[in-house]
Amino acid sequence: MFKYNCLNPIAGIGLGKFTEDYAATENVEEADAILVRSASMHEMEFSENLSTIARAGAGVNNIPLEKCSEKGIVVFNTPGANANGVKELVVAGMLLASRDIIEGINWVQENEEDGDIAKVTEKKKKAFAGTELEGKKLGVIGLGAIGVRVANTALHLGMDVYGYDPFVSVDTAWKLSRNIHHAKTVDELYKECDFLTIHVPANDNTKGMIDKDAISLMKKDVVVLNFARDVLVNTEDMVDALVSGAVKRYVTDFPVPEITGVKHAIVIPHLGASTEESEDNCAKMAVDEVMDFMENGNINNSVNYPNCDMGSRDGCIRITILHRNIPNMLGQFTRLLADENMNIALMSNKSRKEFAYTMIDVETEVSDAVCEKFKAIEGVLKVRIIA
Repeated sequence: MFKYNCLNPIAGIGLGKFTEDYAATENVEEADAILVRSASMHEMEFSENLSTIARAGAGVNNIPLEKCSEKGIVVFNTPGANANGVKELVVAGMLLASRDIIEGINWVQENEEDGDIAKVTEKKKKAFAGTELEGKKLGVIGLGAIGVRVANTALHLGMDVYGYDPFVSVDTAWKLSRNIHHAKTVDELYKECDFLTIHVPANDNTKGMIDKDAISLMKKDVVVLNFARDVLVNTEDMVDALVSGAVKRYVTDFPVPEITGVKHAIVIPHLGASTEESEDNCAKMAVDEVMDFMENGNINNSVNYPNCDMGSRDGCIRITILHRNIPNMLGQFTRLLADENMNIALMSNKSRKEFAYTMIDVETEVSDAVCEKFKAIEGVLKVRIIA
């Protein structure tokens, strides 16, 4: 019996996928798996029972990845599960920025008691005139699950779309329309596009990438949209650009004190993935990841360990080993099994930076003593025997 704990409410359609081999627990100390959305886990202490954490969403800033890696805890996220919800809000953001819809609605509310509002509207509406999206150039920075959807949808709106992603996957390449211009540098997007939307992860290379230097390359009256992570944009530089008029509109899904209330900033309260469909999709995907890992040891969509999938066990006993990526680990594993006169039916090993994962199928039972010998090997972080 596997036990799981939910730190946040997780959609029932996802939890309903758990079989009778799983039971919910309120005691996080006894959980084999934790499901989480936005709850911060940085101050938590993790028990030896914990094998995996599944984030029902894409961002994992609320999870201490380094600590999890060191303790042999595999962290999953759910890339693409909320992609359509975010895509639709990006399109809404472009429309809000181009048509001055918000100011128009505010004016109507302010004059709701005017008996002649219909007549006055015909004179006043000129103040809220905007521009259309058709024919405008959109630059999409990052062509992952969300970026590719935004790019393809913008084409259907009649926009001229430029995409930049030096690490575009084969899967994404198949989904990307051939009518999208592939930029070789991000500077090309800055110089050419009327709208810019960011869809990259937050890391040392991308944090603050939209700063005063990047903005200096952009077209006058550019609209910048950020539905990825707040730290991708240097907020101080963006405020200066909005005040000076270098940027026409900044649409962001991340309210921070510095940008909230700034004229020409459209600040949305983190609604990108806040749809019933997105929450359901994330929950279902997170549960699938947890079950496949707990029952088969397979890792797919991990953010701290390498993906490694050997399918179902097919009656074999599977040894799974999370360990450091150092020389001679495989040699020690196979030698230990040889010394125990145990034959290897199937084996896979994958690495990701300083960490690695090894899966070994054997056809004979693995004793507690053999398991302890694996754990005693220097560099091994966690061992699980799945039978």
